Amino acid sequence: MEIFYSSAKLAKVCNSQLSRRKKLGPREGDLLGRRLDDLDAADTLADVRPPFPGRCRELRENRRGQLAMDLVHPRRLIFLPANDPVPRNDAGGLDWSRVTKILIEEIGTDYHK
Repeated sequence: MEIFYSSAKLAKVCNSQLSRRKKLGPREGDLLGRRLDDLDAADTLADVRPPFPGRCRELRENRRGQLAMDLVHPRRLIFLPANDPVPRNDAGGLDWSRVTKILIEEIGTDYHK
């Protein structure tokens, strides 16, 4: 899958083990690296759907259209489909099997607000 970033600063953190560990600590920095490797190796978003590690899921309410993967609680990797247009299934929901590009938006801690 193709991965894009919402900022150069976020890309630098995500793409450097040293930067990930400095910002998040060794345990979480290494876990973020594994999550990004999993996303990079996937052909489509469906390849990382549960029961795949990370509990990738669609968010709701004010975060509708975004997805999250678990890091170390309470932190999550927040991203959204970057295909244009966003692939939809017949029911109007996200077609995970056709999402081949994502935009990493943030490493967030509380997206329920």
